[in-house]
Amino acid sequence: MEKTTDNVIISIKDLKKSFGSQNILDGITLELHEKENLVVLGKSGSGKSVLIKCIVSLLQHDEGSIQVGPHELTDINEEDLMEVRRKIGFLFQGAALYDSMTVRGNLSFVLSRLSESFSEAEINTKIVEILESVGLPDAIDQMPSELSGGMKKRIGLARTLVVNPKIILYDEPTTGLDPITSNEISNLINETKAKFNNASIIITHDINCVKKVADRIAMIKDGKVYKQGNLEEFINSDDDYIQSFFK
Repeated sequence: MEKTTDNVIISIKDLKKSFGSQNILDGITLELHEKENLVVLGKSGSGKSVLIKCIVSLLQHDEGSIQVGPHELTDINEEDLMEVRRKIGFLFQGAALYDSMTVRGNLSFVLSRLSESFSEAEINTKIVEILESVGLPDAIDQMPSELSGGMKKRIGLARTLVVNPKIILYDEPTTGLDPITSNEISNLINETKAKFNNASIIITHDINCVKKVADRIAMIKDGKVYKQGNLEEFINSDDDYIQSFFK
């Protein structure tokens, strides 16, 4: 894996989030560096998806701080929040494509919302280029209902990449996919980083995906970061809880 830089682009400190009396995040401290694939690993319900939803303010955290570039998200104004969101692509578990739109429509909708200055020709050119980068140029006029699960994931990634984000948040990118397609998506995550020089946080409990994409791993347990390190450190750990994931 590519060695990461020391440049921090997301800094999370003492982050807390509860739903009623249930503490989901209980003091998470974590950093994401430029050109890094950071895998967040943990059991189902450990707060992994809650964490990345807080990063884009889909959920409001209760305490602590989240800084994305120069912007602190606590009490951020709407204009600055939109600037932060333009830098971050979010790949949802189910790809979250608009069922009533073709692949072309899904991608062009995002571009038109981003800027009114794009001409129709520019939009089409960019869509074709992005679809080629995820290996699905021939799917441009298909409807989501005509796509397989793996194809939907790729189109979801294409829709994320079309706005040229500096950061991508992947929420369980291989969930529900067969082993071969899961492997293809993991390879695509690495190819995306190599081509676009972005940084990513990858939420997963798929150990095969972890082994393929992780530059660094942060394991969450009981609402806190239980351990951080590289893949080798996790595989060689004598901690029974950690080994329960890698057996």
